[in-house]
Amino acid sequence: MATADRMPPIAAEKMTADQKKAAEEFAAGRGYSARGPFAVMLRSPEVMLRAKAMGDYLRFRNVLPKRVSEMVILITAREWTQQFEWIYHYTIALEAGLSREVADAIADGRRPAAMATDEAAAYDFSIELHKNRRVSDATYARALAAFGEQGIVDLIGVNGYYSFLAMMMNVARTAPPPGKVEPLKAFPG
Repeated sequence: MATADRMPPIAAEKMTADQKKAAEEFAAGRGYSARGPFAVMLRSPEVMLRAKAMGDYLRFRNVLPKRVSEMVILITAREWTQQFEWIYHYTIALEAGLSREVADAIADGRRPAAMATDEAAAYDFSIELHKNRRVSDATYARALAAFGEQGIVDLIGVNGYYSFLAMMMNVARTAPPPGKVEPLKAFPG
């Protein structure tokens, strides 16, 4: 990013009492201090804590296979050209079993050639949702067969939640983690 971070992390001595309380609650639940989108949201402590609660389910306990969930996060990061999100979740996706070829195709904005059936169902669902703001009957049916109704809701939830986080960071111009280069190229506009 060529421009400065609009909402960098708030120094502890500059936090309000509500911000300090929210930061402590966040750190107690996650095991690390608020960073990335949560550093931005700390300016509205209740939004941050409610987003954390939703994220605790959608990131750590949804019913999708972990590699599929992480792939959906990468798709969302790619659609929003969200560098921090991509950098943070790329390694997690690979560790969860997503192939480097699939992840790298997503980074390039291409449909991956060799996906597992559940990955293809989640990919098509997510791309249609991002591009068309809805999904076709055929795409819905494939996702339903792969994940069931709760999986469909969780799939929508992961796409929506990570879009929300990307919006926070894109508006705030959140920089990638220190020492990391921006891996995603902007889509032609």
